[in-house]
Amino acid sequence: MKEYETIVIGGGTAGLTVLFKALSQKGKVALIEKNLLGGTCQNFGCVPSKMLLYPADLVTLIQRAGRFGIQAEVSRIDFSAVMERMRKYVADIRKGTEEGVTGSENLDYYHQQAHFVDEYTLETGNERIRGKRIFIATGSREMIPPVKGLDAAGYLTSETLLQMTEKPESMLIIGGGYVAAEYSHFFASMGTRVIVLQNGERLVPHEEPEISDLLRQEMEKRMEVYTGITATGVKKDKNGGYTVTGKEDKTGEAKDFTAEKVLVATGRESNADMLKGENTGITLTGKGYIKVNDYLETEKKEIWAVGDAIDRLMFTHSGDKEAEIAWYNATNDRKVKMDFSLVPHAVYSYPQIASVGLTEEQARKEHTILVGKARYSDIVKGNAMEEETGFAKAIVEKGSGRILGFHLIGPEAPLLIQEVVTAMTAGLTSTALTESMHIFPSLSEVVQEALGHAREP
Repeated sequence: MKEYETIVIGGGTAGLTVLFKALSQKGKVALIEKNLLGGTCQNFGCVPSKMLLYPADLVTLIQRAGRFGIQAEVSRIDFSAVMERMRKYVADIRKGTEEGVTGSENLDYYHQQAHFVDEYTLETGNERIRGKRIFIATGSREMIPPVKGLDAAGYLTSETLLQMTEKPESMLIIGGGYVAAEYSHFFASMGTRVIVLQNGERLVPHEEPEISDLLRQEMEKRMEVYTGITATGVKKDKNGGYTVTGKEDKTGEAKDFTAEKVLVATGRESNADMLKGENTGITLTGKGYIKVNDYLETEKKEIWAVGDAIDRLMFTHSGDKEAEIAWYNATNDRKVKMDFSLVPHAVYSYPQIASVGLTEEQARKEHTILVGKARYSDIVKGNAMEEETGFAKAIVEKGSGRILGFHLIGPEAPLLIQEVVTAMTAGLTSTALTESMHIFPSLSEVVQEALGHAREP
């Protein structure tokens, strides 16, 4: 049996963060990854999707040009070229990642599935290996709902759609979360007729209700959106298209929807359940995630878990930060906690969304709060952009001025949220932003205005 100082299970960005830190130290290191290096983010998630969404944003901008007195139109979209550009970029990144890993010294790379067979001991292929320290970053997989006929009919996921070369004339998306919001924007911009079926009453249900409502209003200008409908059956038609049957959650009434393609975008689930963690003393939650403490250590000493393996936040930047903290805690006597309240996220839908911290509902449970809002149209730059609906919402703790949460929907929301994230991380109050000088005119003024308007709700 081979013995290692460090074993990393998972070759996504979180796992690679730990890996390269381990390789900088003395001792033999093992990496186990059964699929592609770079994980979901580089190969199927954030990277390829954003390569597709930027062209979609350009199309949308051109389509809005008339309100500025500019006559412009999109005369042709080469869908195949858009997709191939994305695939080439992803392939280049993957090649660089593979070269970085395979060229590393003191590393054994196991390109196969593994599971625990004993304490600190894994079986991978025909070999058994043992590690003094083990980091689990096994990522996640597509969550496919139990819809009658779905498997037999066939469907697209956010992974398989990346291989498309021809634009579908119509697409039905099952799901109303982040992935559904982004890809509905992409395909609608490409000229596809899009139908969205969400089984809950709200799109992107983890966002503020006002943000969910506005996103739906804007999406309905470009596509068909149905909420409160659960997909119950899928069948393939003689013409090669699909009929999806949906049942209204309130009335039980059944409705049929037809489209050329079906995309399932109902979320992701952890791969940690494949590890047989009970053989080394690891406990899983009922949903298949690994239980960890505030320091990201499992119940088994010297075994750590990060990223999608734990039941926290499925964002690449969160997983990477968790990996840094887990490594620090594994190699230092003084431990630090992972602060999940400071993890921001963005949705590259149209309009864009960005949030950090608590929602208003969450904040009310433990704090006396002030709430401030500002519309993009309240500032000069927002008016210059003809931005009529976007807004920012600030949630501040009364008395202390501590920023508890901040939420944006509108142009450049992921960029604008960053100064709030930085202020919260530094422990600054809302005054630090309201009194700091902001360039006039600029979109960042909407952040300042929202915080400045904070009042008792």
